[in-house]
Amino acid sequence: MAGIALKSFDLANAVLEVQPGDEIFKFDSEANRRINREAPWAKDPHYFKSCKISAVALIKMVIHARSGVPHEIMGLMQGKVVGNALVIMDSFALPVQGTETRVNAANEANEYMVEYIDKSEKAGRLENAIGWYHSHPGYGCWLSGIDVNTQLNNQKFQDPFVAVVVDPNRTVSAGKVDIGAFRTYPENYTPPGGATGNDYQSIPLSKIEDFGVHAGQYYQLEIEIFKSSLDNELLGMLWNKYWVSTLSQSPLISNRAYAVSQLADLHQKLSKAQSSVSSTRASVPVLPEHAAKKEKEDKKKEDNQLAKSVRDSTKIAVEAQHGLIAQTIKDVVFSSRLRRSDLGATIDSAMTDA
Repeated sequence: MAGIALKSFDLANAVLEVQPGDEIFKFDSEANRRINREAPWAKDPHYFKSCKISAVALIKMVIHARSGVPHEIMGLMQGKVVGNALVIMDSFALPVQGTETRVNAANEANEYMVEYIDKSEKAGRLENAIGWYHSHPGYGCWLSGIDVNTQLNNQKFQDPFVAVVVDPNRTVSAGKVDIGAFRTYPENYTPPGGATGNDYQSIPLSKIEDFGVHAGQYYQLEIEIFKSSLDNELLGMLWNKYWVSTLSQSPLISNRAYAVSQLADLHQKLSKAQSSVSSTRASVPVLPEHAAKKEKEDKKKEDNQLAKSVRDSTKIAVEAQHGLIAQTIKDVVFSSRLRRSDLGATIDSAMTDA
């Protein structure tokens, strides 16, 4: 059962299997020093296009993020630069106590960080720290104002560096890991064409302002997940821990507070949309002057408050259905209750013995 679940995890997250001898697993110290000297990312803010994450590092981040709910957690990632990609080979948690809205590394965490990297080098892990990750329990993958400032400082003093955000609540609800990788733009830099938005994601009303204010200060990288056959044993051990937690918990119960907060947020958004609609006067119908105007109106209609609320309500309903289906399947597979046929055979056997 765990093996089937691991294969489903690989499919849901599009995990690519590469050969153990592939260049992505080799660390070339000279090439690393050369790329750091040249620093092409300093000349081109859009130099990095993708972030490749090993499946082992991904599961370690997800397990860590789930252990901290409802609080944020934080950790570091080790890796290297390969072309226009930031490659994450491993990750480790930091002993950081976070609140529901922010997480910062203290002196103890800094000491732990230095000691961990030093000992990992002695153990043969030569990759440097190349990024940090933290969680957003229940409110999506994006960078807040504090996150943007943290990432700006990281890129100033220890570039190349990437920020990864994991949402453990939405990961449990959807099955697929909800994760995002981001790079910030230099200060006073305006991206060509302005801020380019990514696919729509549901942001709680209480955080929409923070999301919107800083959305143009960073961009999102494409994420690719990879593994090799040599990772299977370690991946299996990590997966057993992840799978037992998933199997022993019901998302309807473990995500109960998240579901309630989603419904409360949807109520606030619908109330705001109702107020906006009731205060808007009907416009005089006119014929569109050209097709471009119609497309603009269609886009505006698509992105209005009511349409977004409908998307959010659909998402909540789908996640609830997934939770019910998962619970029903577990009940059918693992329930100790006897089927009718088994019960009849048991009764007949008992009567014969008597």
